[in-house]
Amino acid sequence: MLRSLTRASPSSSALFPRSIQRPTRFVKPAAACQYSTQPQQKRAASAHAISNPTLAGIEKRWEAMPPQEQADLWMALRDRMHVDWHELTLQEKKAAYWIAFGPHGPRSLPPPGEGWRIFNLTMLGVGVSFVIFLLIRTQARPAPGTMNKEYQEMTNEYLKAQNTEPISGVSSEGYKGKGQVQSGPKQKTKD
Repeated sequence: MLRSLTRASPSSSALFPRSIQRPTRFVKPAAACQYSTQPQQKRAASAHAISNPTLAGIEKRWEAMPPQEQADLWMALRDRMHVDWHELTLQEKKAAYWIAFGPHGPRSLPPPGEGWRIFNLTMLGVGVSFVIFLLIRTQARPAPGTMNKEYQEMTNEYLKAQNTEPISGVSSEGYKGKGQVQSGPKQKTKD
């Protein structure tokens, strides 16, 4: 019955799980296991040098080249760099170095005058913020009544009477600081 089921089903793996089936082993012939003494074949793209007209003036043409052409040239140079570097031409070495490390893309030099432009815009921002500060300051209410020398001296006397901060503060022995005094004398108003 088991034989008829396996012949009737399109695949025996459909009926039996993989763990039950007998593993199949493939043995390589003895000749395939030996190492080849022949040198490996080089890729066709890396076997031939890239033409000099393609690489000539790459520094000037790189930014104007379409991205696909840039990628193709870089891949061709990358394939050439897989061979011995003594086989590379001087033009290929220069082009590979310039594409990898040259001043293009994110490493491009800033346009002329950019430093002055940044300085001028920064000074403009500082000037505008100073004008806004002055406008707010002119429209603000006067300082509160507690922001004068007389009130702050009375606060010092109150703190001494309460013995606040007896170790290093106003009420400590031999204290010589200003305490709470930070403003000038009270301004007299004209009435």
